[in-house]
Amino acid sequence: MDRSSSAREMTFRGLVIGALITVVFTASNTYLGLRIGLTFSSSIPAAVISMAVLRVLGGGTILENNMVQSQASAAVAIATVFASFPALVLLGFWAHFPYLETFGLTAAGGMTGVLFTIPLRRALVNESPLPYPEGVAAAEILRVGSAADGARANARSLSMLISGAVASGVFSFASGGLRLISDGATAVFSLGSSVFKLSTGFSLALLGAGYLVGIAGGVAMLVGYALSWLVATPLLTAYTPNLDHLAPAAFATSVWVHKVRFIGAGAIALASVCTLAELAGPVLRGVRDALASKVGAHPDERDLSPRAIAIIGAGVTVVLAASLTSFLAPSTHSVVLPVIVGTGFMIIFGFLTAATCGYMAGLVGSSSSPISGIVIIATVLISSIFLLLEAMGLTPAIFSENHHHVAIAFAIAVLSAIVASAAISNDNLQDLKTGQLVGASPWKQEAALLIGCVIGALVIPPILNLLYQAYGFAGAMPRPGMDPSRALAAPQPAIIAMIASGIFERNLDWSMILTGLAVGAVLVIVDRFLRRRKLSLPPLAVGIGLYLPPSVSTTLAVGAFLGWLLKRRGASADKEAGAGTMLASGLIVGESLTGVAMAAVSGATGRDDVLAIVGPGFAQWGTIIGVVAFIGVCIWFVRRVQREDSIAQKTA
Repeated sequence: MDRSSSAREMTFRGLVIGALITVVFTASNTYLGLRIGLTFSSSIPAAVISMAVLRVLGGGTILENNMVQSQASAAVAIATVFASFPALVLLGFWAHFPYLETFGLTAAGGMTGVLFTIPLRRALVNESPLPYPEGVAAAEILRVGSAADGARANARSLSMLISGAVASGVFSFASGGLRLISDGATAVFSLGSSVFKLSTGFSLALLGAGYLVGIAGGVAMLVGYALSWLVATPLLTAYTPNLDHLAPAAFATSVWVHKVRFIGAGAIALASVCTLAELAGPVLRGVRDALASKVGAHPDERDLSPRAIAIIGAGVTVVLAASLTSFLAPSTHSVVLPVIVGTGFMIIFGFLTAATCGYMAGLVGSSSSPISGIVIIATVLISSIFLLLEAMGLTPAIFSENHHHVAIAFAIAVLSAIVASAAISNDNLQDLKTGQLVGASPWKQEAALLIGCVIGALVIPPILNLLYQAYGFAGAMPRPGMDPSRALAAPQPAIIAMIASGIFERNLDWSMILTGLAVGAVLVIVDRFLRRRKLSLPPLAVGIGLYLPPSVSTTLAVGAFLGWLLKRRGASADKEAGAGTMLASGLIVGESLTGVAMAAVSGATGRDDVLAIVGPGFAQWGTIIGVVAFIGVCIWFVRRVQREDSIAQKTA
């Protein structure tokens, strides 16, 4: 696309707007990720907000809007460190999230993700037939919003986003703050020695996330829940001795935590590896073509210069090494070799990861890219490397003491930087594809992404601390007397901690993991069979459904069903920027930001029930109110989307 040389592109006000949006979506995605292990794409909501704000300020251009959404899209990516850092709390190595170490590893990892993908841009974006679904969709939104009649469409989209955020925020405050609404409904029953559990949640963020996941992912999550709580848990409770004489509900939960979740971890690992293997050929060809590309660059097609990349890369490497040194120094003075190995592994594996994730994002989209598989593989590799160095006598003595406590923690610290790098590279090429389609300057967009990484990393530590102090993580509560039922599930950190600890200690529950591998293999076969009939059952989503708490999986399925219902009725459920997408994004943002705000109140007061106006005796009424209110919101959601689509069709 041609670009006017006089068009406003990277501006100070754009950077400020992008920074503010980045903070909001980083907080939202961190909360959502710790709660359900998923994040939502911020590109389209960020573009809509940017267009609205710049239209009010006057003089906004499509290129300026693109820079804002590029910077803000780093929020959804950089927040992915929720998958690793909390593992250090679960292991008991950290009691909170130290600012400098958390910021340094997050920023350095994210910025390498940008730098690593710059050499791949020409072959994987400009000269590639890869579809880049989210990148193309974001470009279309920017074009529509910049058209002569785009103001009206953009105003409607923003209205839907705000409506969802307000509704979700009020609902979340009534539930998590005032405690007038229960957060879910659960029924436990026994047949002989087998214990079954039916459960659903009343979270509007999960409802919106399920809508965005789609019917295939929602059904897969529901299948995972059924395998977990209607098959595996009943079977295991029937044959596992209840030595502590727990009540049926507590016994079933214990079996699920210590056995069934390992099955889910095995299924996730197998599904991730199979997906990566399926994409290995295209990825290798794409990387080979990228490295062989020698096409000259038009002035408007310039990337950051090699000198700039080298200077920034050197600075990022220093920050990474300093952060790892700061992490390890309180435990031992022998930091040189571990830091060199950790930094070197991050650089080498990070580049390979960037190429892999960038290609997969172009092939199947950022949201569908199996980054969980990359994280699991990285966990196994870095843990195995340090275990090998220990066998060779090259690691500090502290690494082998206290059940390898420090060694496991250091491996996860290195992994955290890799997670940030993989997540950013997974997102970066989508943004560069958007820029190519709207005529943006690549080097300016790359600079905006680097800025987004830094801003996101600045707010990650306080957000993690707020959420942990207010809610705790499943298996790690900051204070006695807190309600464990409101703890954040933190599914990925739990898997990472389990795998890393199991490798170092050689005590993984292989029987359950092997069962999970077998389940994953069956799911892969079933999915291949269904694909031939133009259906699907994503194996990775089934594995996540096995691993997540039951109330999460079922609520996600409800949101997915609403999307399917609206699509069947001809609504815009299948459009990237349709009314449903914006309303669902608003539901996620509203609950997430309310959750962060209530976490701040809880952290300031030291109590997680400071806003409650009812006591435990209100629980039954809270459940009834929750059922009615949740059903009411579902009906409102469907009708609002249908009404908005009707208005859009009449004005088209």
